[in-house]
Amino acid sequence: MEEKSLFWKNSLKHGLIVGLVILIYSVLLYVLELNLIQALGYVVYVILFAGFILGTKAFRDNNLNGNISYGRAFGYSIVILLVASIISSIYNYLLVTVIDPDIVEKIMALGEEKMLEKGLTDDQIEMAQSMQKKFMSPVFMSIMAFIGTMFFGTIIALITSAIVKKEGDPYQEAMQDIEE
Repeated sequence: MEEKSLFWKNSLKHGLIVGLVILIYSVLLYVLELNLIQALGYVVYVILFAGFILGTKAFRDNNLNGNISYGRAFGYSIVILLVASIISSIYNYLLVTVIDPDIVEKIMALGEEKMLEKGLTDDQIEMAQSMQKKFMSPVFMSIMAFIGTMFFGTIIALITSAIVKKEGDPYQEAMQDIEE
């Protein structure tokens, strides 16, 4: 039972840390007016990757005698991801509703600019923007950000769990039990 409480305590702690790092990064992008540059948004996934590796490895080494199964490592990463995604989604909601309510218009203008670069006609752009506007509510945007982060974060968790996984030697463990 103690191992389960350690799992939850540590995974929630690491999720909070990763979530706060993502929050600080997001606020920094906003302050520097770089938040609409799509490529910089992918850094969040690098932060998740590092957070999964460091958090799961710390749990493995400090609480599990250096051994962790793939499934446990994956579960640990998913809890980190869930907490970080919730923090990130709350920030996104506050950004759109309180911090910068005009951001939706900025996003729409950026989308129109990209469509013009692709050579779309005015009618095509108008139709695309009317469709896009239907999905630009703060709640919908936050939910989609949460789902997107969970989806790609799960893929990252699958990879990092394979990296951090470290199974013990059953023979050595049995011999250690006999010696004790």
